[in-house]
Amino acid sequence: MTARNRMPPWHENVRLNNGREVLIRPIRPEDAVTLRAGFPLLQPDEVRQRFLHPMKELSVEQAERLTRPNTRREFALVAAEPLPPGEALVGAVARIVVDDDGQAGEFAILVSHYINGMGLGRHLMRRLVRWAKGRKLERVYGDVLESNLPMQALAASLDFRREAGESPGLVRMVLDLPKPKPRTPPIPPALIAG
Repeated sequence: MTARNRMPPWHENVRLNNGREVLIRPIRPEDAVTLRAGFPLLQPDEVRQRFLHPMKELSVEQAERLTRPNTRREFALVAAEPLPPGEALVGAVARIVVDDDGQAGEFAILVSHYINGMGLGRHLMRRLVRWAKGRKLERVYGDVLESNLPMQALAASLDFRREAGESPGLVRMVLDLPKPKPRTPPIPPALIAG
């Protein structure tokens, strides 16, 4: 998988291992229609692993909520066909939501089986972590089904550790982020000269 071209912040064209090109970009309100339309293409296990319970459809309200993140505490990316929002089929969604205490962010990633196994989940997770570091969060975590071994393996390969989940059947994958280094104020010129 390779990224190329200069684009607006958080936008990038990525060529997957199979040669297919996708556009990774922030989610937009126009994506709500295509998210709802593409939801039936997901396999039941994909839905359960992302939402932690079965769902037959994505309601209008859910789609609106997903595509209108609160930019003060949420960040969401999609991997979509390189077409305008509202026309492009979305193959993956990755999001992070900052906890109320402002110290940690909870991630969630869904990659469709059509483009699964091509490095996209890893790429999206790295983008979420980069955003979290920019927000100076202390950690990133996500609750994952015990049966979702691919997601656990992906997170572990990026130095997430496994903890007990808050509910039966879940594990929590946690990544502690490095603390930002304090900035050293410059030495006033008067002290250097004297």
